[in-house]
Amino acid sequence: MSNKPVHQHFDTSKQREFALWVVEQFGFDFKRGRQDVSVHPFCTNFSRYDVRLTTRFHDDFLNPALFGLMHESGHGMYEQGSAPEIDGLPLAGGTSLGVHESQSRMWENIVGRSKPFWSWAYPRLQQTFPAQLGSVSLEDFWRAVNTVERQFIRVEADEATYNLHIMLRFELECDMVSGKVAVNDLPREWNGRFESYLGVTPPNDKEGVLQDVHWSGGMIGYFPTYALGNLLSVQYFNAALKQHPNLHDEFAVGKFDTLRKWLVENIHRHGRKFTSQELTARITGGQIDPSPYVDYLQTKYREVYGL
Repeated sequence: MSNKPVHQHFDTSKQREFALWVVEQFGFDFKRGRQDVSVHPFCTNFSRYDVRLTTRFHDDFLNPALFGLMHESGHGMYEQGSAPEIDGLPLAGGTSLGVHESQSRMWENIVGRSKPFWSWAYPRLQQTFPAQLGSVSLEDFWRAVNTVERQFIRVEADEATYNLHIMLRFELECDMVSGKVAVNDLPREWNGRFESYLGVTPPNDKEGVLQDVHWSGGMIGYFPTYALGNLLSVQYFNAALKQHPNLHDEFAVGKFDTLRKWLVENIHRHGRKFTSQELTARITGGQIDPSPYVDYLQTKYREVYGL
C-alpha cells in the first residue's frame, strides 16, 4: 500500500479547477460565494449571500487543496443554508463551532474520502491528470487518500491520527492558560509531546507550533471543536443514512443533493435556534457519543488495509 499517487507534480491551476468542480457538485453555490488562496484554509461569510472559501495549493501534494476545499465548503454550505428570514439576525449562522466542524469534516471525510464518491469522481481526476494518475487504479488511489501516516501538519493528517493533533493542542493551551507552560516554552513542549504522541519531531516551528493561525488570532480553545465535529459528523450522517439508506449509491453517481437538503432541513436552516445539545438530541435522539465514530474508523480502516 502506498500514498505515492498523491505525491506527484500536480499543476495547481488544474487542481483548483477540479476542486471547484467537486464542491460545486456538493452544492456550494458560487453565485453566493467565491474561492481564493490563503496561507491557511478558512471560510468566512458576511451573510448567507456572501460566503468565501480559501485554501492553499501544493504542486507536489494533491490532498491539501482538494480536501481543504471540501472541508471549507462544508462550512460554507452551512452558512448558505441558514434560513433567509434570519439572515443578518443574531440567530443566523452555526449553533456552535463543534456543529460547524461536523459539517466540514463530514463533506471532507465521510463523503470526500469514501469509495463511492471516488468511483464517480476519479475518472474525471484521471482525465485532469492523465500522466500522473492514468495508470493508477481506483482502488490504489482510494487507499492513497486514506493512508495512515504520521504527518506534522494537522490539516493534512489522516482520520485515524487527526485527533492526536487535537489532543496535543488542547493539552498545551490548557497548560498555557493556567500558567504551567510559558509561551516562550511552547516550541519545546510542542516538539516533546509531538514525539510522544506521533513518534516524530517537527523539523522547524513552521511545521510545528506555528502551523495554525488559531492561537495568534486569539482563538484559544477552538481546537477541541474539531474533535467534537468528528464525533458529531458520524452521528449526524448515520441519522441521515437511516432516513435515506441509498446515500452511498447516490454518491457513486454524483448525486449529493439528498444529503445536502437533509442537512439544510435538520441543521442549517435553524441557525442558532437550538443549542448544540438540543440539536443533537433532535437529530439522534441522544447526546454526543464517541462510539459511532470509533465504529466508523474501525470499519473504514479494516477495508482500507484489508484487516
